[in-house]
Order: sequence, then C-alpha cells, then structure tokens
Amino acid sequence: MSRVVLAMSGGVDSSASAWLLQQQGHEVIGLFMRSGAAEPEVCSTKPGLLPIVSAKSHKQGCCSASDAADARRVADALDISFHALNFSEAFGQIKDYFADEYLAGRTPNPCVMCNVWLKFGKLWDFAEQVGADYIATGHYAQLRTMPGEAQPGLFRGLDEGKDQSYVLFGIRRELLDKILFPVGGYQKEHLRELARQAGIRTANKPDSQEICFIPDNDYGRFLNDYRGEQDTAGELVDTAGNVVGQHQGYQHFTIGQRRGLGVTFGEPRFVVRIEPDTHRVVLGNKQDLGRSTLEANRLNWLADVTFPFRGTAQIRYQHTPGACEVTMVGEDRMQVTFDDPQFGVAPGQAVAIYDGDRILGGGWIL
Repeated sequence: MSRVVLAMSGGVDSSASAWLLQQQGHEVIGLFMRSGAAEPEVCSTKPGLLPIVSAKSHKQGCCSASDAADARRVADALDISFHALNFSEAFGQIKDYFADEYLAGRTPNPCVMCNVWLKFGKLWDFAEQVGADYIATGHYAQLRTMPGEAQPGLFRGLDEGKDQSYVLFGIRRELLDKILFPVGGYQKEHLRELARQAGIRTANKPDSQEICFIPDNDYGRFLNDYRGEQDTAGELVDTAGNVVGQHQGYQHFTIGQRRGLGVTFGEPRFVVRIEPDTHRVVLGNKQDLGRSTLEANRLNWLADVTFPFRGTAQIRYQHTPGACEVTMVGEDRMQVTFDDPQFGVAPGQAVAIYDGDRILGGGWIL
C-alpha cells in the first residue's frame, strides 16, 4: 500500500481526491496549509503519526477556519489522518511577492508561486517526514508516462473549462513521478456527482474565485493594509503621451484592463502599459494592446526540448493559447514569437508552453 500526502483545502476537488485515492487502495494523509499562526488545538489521530491540529480559530488571511473544518470533517468521515500546519512564513513570502510585483508595475501570479513554494515544495518536504511515497492535490491536470521517457509528462485536465496545468509549469521536474492528480481525468460535474454519491459533505460547495489571501478581491485595500499608503498616483495618458485623466495609484491597474479606468471614451480603451518610474498609466485601443513577441526568464522545463521549436503559448489562466515559435535568446531567457498578435501580454505574468495538451514548461514574462 502506497502512502500519499494530500493537500486538502476544504473544497470538493481535494475532498473527492481523498475518496478516490482511498478507493485506489492508498493510505491517505490529509494536510491543510494554514496561512497564519494561531493557538492549535491538539486532537486525536492514528497511532504513530503526527497529531491533528484542529482549525477552531478566526479567519486567517488565506485559508478560513470553516475551510479547515470542512477538510477535517471529510478526513474524519473517510477515517484518514489529518494535519493542519502553520505555513505563515511561506505565505508571507507569497504576499511579499504579490505586493512587490504590483508596486513595480507588473502583474503577479500568486497561484503559480504558491504551487512552486507550497503545494509542491513544502508538501513534499512534509511527505518525506512521514515516509510518504507520493503527494497529491485536487488540480485538474494529468500525468502520463510516454514511450521512451523515464518520467511522466504533464498534460491538461480532461475538463477543458477547469484545466489548471497552466499554474503548474513551475513545479520541479524531478517530482513528476511523485505526484498524483486524482481528479484530472474527470469532468467537474461528474466529480461532484461522485462526491454526492460518496456522501462527501463538500460535494456542492462553490469553487473559490478569488486570490486566497484577498477574499474580498480588493487588491488596492490589501496593498494599503500590507504595505501602507503608497505615493503612486499619476496621469492617465494615451499612446501619444497626451494626458487624458488622473489616477490614484498605478498598482490598481493591470495590462489589458478595460473597466474601472476612471475616464470614458467614445470607444473601448485598454491599459497597454504601466510606467512605475513616471507613475503613468498608458491607455490605447485593442490594436495597441496586441503583441507579436514576448521574452521570459526564470525558465522551468518539464520535458526535453530542442530550440528553436514550435508550440503554443498561454499567457494567463483563461487565455486561449497562441501558436508560436520558441527560441533561446540568453542563458535563462526565451523569446516567444506568435503567429498572430496576442492581447494582454503582461510583464510579471507566467507564460506556459505547450505541445498539444502537454505542457513543456514556461517562464515569467519580462
């Protein structure tokens, strides 16, 4: 019997993952990652393993007490060991990164960073401590062993609308044969029905739609609370440099943004550039937003590639990948040249490179 440490968030995906892994004959250990320190309440657990830490506390920035309680109750119902551990230091790194990027005029992607640092970093560290063979999460992605390759390849999840392979480009390649994605081969509604039939209490729980440590989705408020008031107000200008308005802080904008610009025009306008040095936010039309190339660094490859090569590139979570050619232009720097201009290429975001449904790797847009 294989021992698996499963990241449990209290949602239906990770809860169903616990049940599926159990049905497959694995010994499952649930782990809830808490974002802040609180006095733990030690409860019973299975002999020989670490104690349960219950989640009786107020909401703590990232993962709520109710989420922890849902995860614990699912674990209890399935009779699996459960741990809630404090990862406040790692979550602090993610919050620092998020604030630093926005204040530098870039668009951060904390979900990718969380996967790199926490879900496939700290999670594996914990797994090694308890002698586990695998780690697992509720991500919609799939791993397949390809002919002639020693490690499995990472592929899109079966449910195209829920596929999360994009946010997984940064995981360490050497962990691919240590990871399980139990729900990756399911459609979301089929999974919910299985969860209902299995009596899982989170079967109908709504999906989270916001950044976990900003539950109200108010980035500006978070930045002010976390870093204090910033002197980032400035001018709104068009692509010719003409002043068309004023803004209260460039950190409230992101490339491709159309709504909430603070000014109106006779036709749609978009944020096409953010200039933190001058505090200017540049607005243009849809054509001004298009980009035929991008460069990225801090590359991570999950498969062997030979440059140059053709593939498709995804520049944000809900973006339809564009056909492209990928070349190396430095030791840790690639250039992606699109067949057709792509809209909303944002410095600071991740770009993931695919061959069909297989994710080859990616980097961070410069």
